Amino acid sequence: MNRHARLSAYVVGIALCASAVYAQSPSKWSADAGTGWDNSISGNINSGASGTINGQNVVILKNTYEDVYGTGLHLRFGGGYMLNDYTEVRGTFTFQSLDADLTEFGDIGVSSLYAQFDDYQSFGFDVGLRRYANISGRLQPYGEGLIGIAFVDETDVQLIAPQANLSLDATDFYDKTTAFAFGINAGVLWQLTGQFGVYGQLGVRLTTGMSQVDQFVGTGLEAVNESSARWTMPFVFGARLRFGAR
Repeated sequence: MNRHARLSAYVVGIALCASAVYAQSPSKWSADAGTGWDNSISGNINSGASGTINGQNVVILKNTYEDVYGTGLHLRFGGGYMLNDYTEVRGTFTFQSLDADLTEFGDIGVSSLYAQFDDYQSFGFDVGLRRYANISGRLQPYGEGLIGIAFVDETDVQLIAPQANLSLDATDFYDKTTAFAFGINAGVLWQLTGQFGVYGQLGVRLTTGMSQVDQFVGTGLEAVNESSARWTMPFVFGARLRFGAR
């Protein structure tokens, strides 16, 4: 079992065990934990460009987030407060860590150029409203809208051209970034008891671009890291616990 799978099982396990602690009628407060996948819709970790490095002609190909990082797991935990029988205000923390693959980056002179990106790591906080369509049965469909911020770690890149015997460290390809995030989700809560339930949801999320570093000024490659905003379709499943009577 890999690291992400162990963490996911651990988070969901905590929520399952916690459900046995409370046996009173639920209050308006709740907590939840979950895990999921971010399926890329659009967005490039780097754009295409052409220019020169060390006096040699360079062509860089665009790469999407999925090309470099694939579809990665993320972990989330948070809580909510029921404003009324159908409307809940929510706050959610999300942690994401994605491993980077060696990527075909373009050409330099007569040599192929490859890139090894740093792992993508972010920690975010979202707030928003969730509206339940039905609270009388065990299956409770809902829709929600969220806005928030995501703190994305600095991203370095090592450029490698084997035929040219060249290795370059593109330090701070992106600087540490505080990005804006917006998302909408639709899901179903399966209320197993009066206090404990499990849920699954699917949504669409926008995360604005990372902070570019102007290390390519004068090379013709300035556009390579200008457009890094991304759209994803996150699928999440987890568990929710409403606390006992106040």
